[in-house]
Amino acid sequence: MPELTSVQRHALRARAHTLHPVVTIAGNGLGAGVIAELERSIQAHELIKVRIQGAERARRAALLAEVCEALEAAPVQHIGNILIIWRPRKEKPEAKKTAAAPRKMTTAKSAATFAATARRAARARAVTGQKHGKARHNQPR
Repeated sequence: MPELTSVQRHALRARAHTLHPVVTIAGNGLGAGVIAELERSIQAHELIKVRIQGAERARRAALLAEVCEALEAAPVQHIGNILIIWRPRKEKPEAKKTAAAPRKMTTAKSAATFAATARRAARARAVTGQKHGKARHNQPR
């Protein structure tokens, strides 16, 4: 479990203020499914809020310790029914790269390519004095 200084804890509490709880632990307690969801959430966000329903203060403190131990995370704050937990992201192991089959060529353009083409066409029309691809007949002399 990573240890946090009071300055780090204060900064994390400030970041967590606007977060919403991502997981709710209810009457069934801390099952394998809840642990898996907590793991996914903390890997994605690093800092998460967890809501606990229907437990007394001592039970909530015990759940905080269990969750932090299971996730190898640091407890940031326990206030009311809300737990705030932090863990730095774990690096995902690189998958072995194998010789992939060559990709099929497609004719579809990406959105960025399409937008760049439209900008170039608009600039070209502005330089030549055309509007929407048609020649301007009423040009001032």
